[in-house]
Amino acid sequence: MDRLLIRTSDGRETALPLDGTPLLIGTDTGCHIVLDAADPAALPQHALLDLDGGPGAWRVRCYDANAPLLVDGLGVPEVTLADGTRFAIGGTAFEFSRTAEPVEIDDPEAAAARLHEAEARIVSQLGRVVVGQAAVVKQLLVALFARGHCLLVGTPGLAKTLMAKSLAGTLELDCRRVQFTPDLMPSDILGTQMLEEDPATSRREFRFKKGPVFTHLLLADEINRTPPKTQAALLEAMQERRVTVSGATYELPEPFFVIATQNPIEQEGTYPLPEAQLDRFMFCVKVGFPSAEEEEEIILETTRDAVREVGCVLDREALLAFQRLVRQTPVSRHVGTYVTRLVRATRPDAADAPEFVTRWVRWGAGPRAGQYLLLAAKAHALLEGRLNVSCDDVRAYALPVLRHRILCNFAASSEGVDSDEIVKRLLQTVPEPDYSTKG
Repeated sequence: MDRLLIRTSDGRETALPLDGTPLLIGTDTGCHIVLDAADPAALPQHALLDLDGGPGAWRVRCYDANAPLLVDGLGVPEVTLADGTRFAIGGTAFEFSRTAEPVEIDDPEAAAARLHEAEARIVSQLGRVVVGQAAVVKQLLVALFARGHCLLVGTPGLAKTLMAKSLAGTLELDCRRVQFTPDLMPSDILGTQMLEEDPATSRREFRFKKGPVFTHLLLADEINRTPPKTQAALLEAMQERRVTVSGATYELPEPFFVIATQNPIEQEGTYPLPEAQLDRFMFCVKVGFPSAEEEEEIILETTRDAVREVGCVLDREALLAFQRLVRQTPVSRHVGTYVTRLVRATRPDAADAPEFVTRWVRWGAGPRAGQYLLLAAKAHALLEGRLNVSCDDVRAYALPVLRHRILCNFAASSEGVDSDEIVKRLLQTVPEPDYSTKG
């Protein structure tokens, strides 16, 4: 849905829905949007808002070149509106917003088949620019359709950034990259309040300038190179999908997906991610080196004078519909019980914790791990074209969901045991629910 937020010079705000009808803006009482008649910068018939900016695109045009629209303090005769575009006429400020209309899915089975076919096309498009890394791509897609976030851990040069940008291209998503550095501040990510002066009225007021977090896909490159204060700026955004600045709350666009990268080798000048930050990531994905054949193809293909681009497979509305379908997919009590047993078995203080967990684990996974594990199983089943979710789907994503939520103790480190080894043992140890009765 398209709407225009109108903010007058005295601070009053009005949200006007746009239904496609052209709107006249001016001080004349016959205009659709009436401006303050005492505003010297506003004319009786100042501008026209209509759909002449292209297919489905709104455009505002002023009638008099001597009374332009103000965009970022500069006078312009017209402006085509995109989501978040701001302009002003005298002391009245306008902000355009666009919310995707929900796409309803009437036939879940047909939708699952379409999603399976779309996944194949997405993988095919990504294969044009990314060689190999099929398992990583699969996990990125599962996290995206389950409305989770991904932490990619791997050495430099493994196409982590390229995968993120290419994925955004196949799904018609806005993508912004933030290079995390020691001097990065929270305002560099979220945005900041800026004091602006209206050239016409000389009135000064604070306006919020949105940061790069206001996007569909945020690539947080080398997230562990910034201090915890800046890392914490993403906590609310990743969980509630909104940000709060100076007491005001701003909703993030949908969908919102964070892909963070981290170098596991170089630790000088880095800040380990706090447990609360790690827990916000649905998956911790280990990105390994390509095979010999894949590496040879990478070397040959990337040293040629050729530009490869990906095509769009799904638009934003379809993606949101499939994300809702994941949440609506039913799961049997059997699978839910198995997920609960698996997560609870990671806790050393649990009464039924395996002996190796008590010996090697300092802290286990919380309830969010179970939520993400079940959502991953649902998304995986749908991407495979199925509506039935099994325990095999759960086991397929136990490693990326649990590896960063299990904190090993000194005994495990001294014996060369990591969280991956513990999860693998849990999958062998924790049984599925048994409903047989003994006579």
